[in-house]
Amino acid sequence: MTRFTRVVAAGLQLLVAGPLFAQQATSFTVGSAVAEPGKTAYGAIAIAAGSDSATNIPVAVIRGVRPGPVVAFVAGSHGTEYSSIVAMQRLIGRIDARKLAGTVIVAPLLNVASFEQMTPHVNPIDRKGMNGGYPGDANGTQTPRVLAAVTEQIITPATVVVDLHGGDIDEDLRPYSYWFRGGRAAQDSAGLKLALAFGLDHIIVTDVDPSSPTAGRSLSGIALVRGKTVLVAEAGRSGVVAPSDLTALVEGSLNVLGELKMLDRRVTHVAKPVWLAGAGARVAADSAGVFTAVVARDTRVTKGQIVGHTTDFLGRPTGDIRAPIDGLVTFIRGVPSMWPKATLVNVAPILPGPGEWRAPRP
Repeated sequence: MTRFTRVVAAGLQLLVAGPLFAQQATSFTVGSAVAEPGKTAYGAIAIAAGSDSATNIPVAVIRGVRPGPVVAFVAGSHGTEYSSIVAMQRLIGRIDARKLAGTVIVAPLLNVASFEQMTPHVNPIDRKGMNGGYPGDANGTQTPRVLAAVTEQIITPATVVVDLHGGDIDEDLRPYSYWFRGGRAAQDSAGLKLALAFGLDHIIVTDVDPSSPTAGRSLSGIALVRGKTVLVAEAGRSGVVAPSDLTALVEGSLNVLGELKMLDRRVTHVAKPVWLAGAGARVAADSAGVFTAVVARDTRVTKGQIVGHTTDFLGRPTGDIRAPIDGLVTFIRGVPSMWPKATLVNVAPILPGPGEWRAPRP
């Protein structure tokens, strides 16, 4: 029996916590949302002003009538990844607290200023990324203050953390999930079960060393390091809120709850996923100008193949953009505008199978 087979077979203890036949007796609070058993509560986590402005993180809490896991669905770390944000809004109304075991936390939009000001990738208030600075700092600028509150009020009480993303305004992305592995068999098994249950047929295998000092910088990383079951899923592209992407994210999230036995929902695992390696290899722009793609997302390419062209602002050619490795185009730049270090294409190697966990090199 391979380790992969053992991982698939193990770990249900992390997926389902507590008996499902008893009655839930107490309320559950996140920020100003206080949900009684069998009820959905709406509110916000207030982030006080510091060296810059205050903000509020919208949150809903759905408290089941029976004990069970606490599952946190989080989106909007990048406020222009619209599909995941809208999908999480819709998810709230799809969960009937009267038929739920356990508790669901939904935070559909962490990066409110990014959403309001249509700023991709970063928080325009302090120009910091909101998915690379966990566990945050209550005394920092707005981004680390938000992350500190998310760590305390959402990640800490959760059993399972589902981090939802999608292509940002400049990313033409094909949908995929991530299987984050830390070398702990039960935890890895639990994460794999959720990735297969979610329903996206492309899965990126990402090995993490929980002992690394940088392992907990992202939302998924800090959840993994703290022993949570982790799933990351992405669907959406270039600012478009497509029905197919919304369906994939909403139905996938409900599948997670079905897999955890929190809802009475039949779940079919992905039978033959396409396994992709890590985050892949990116090509970044070396200057400002105009980018034109010549291949689509989800294209299989070979190393050196032309995937796009660049020009200056007068249309004069400045170069060809070539695939850095053999693999699958997981996303390509979906808009003409580019600036120095802007990502133009990402290519992920295609794997014959997920293989065994290996600690990544420092």
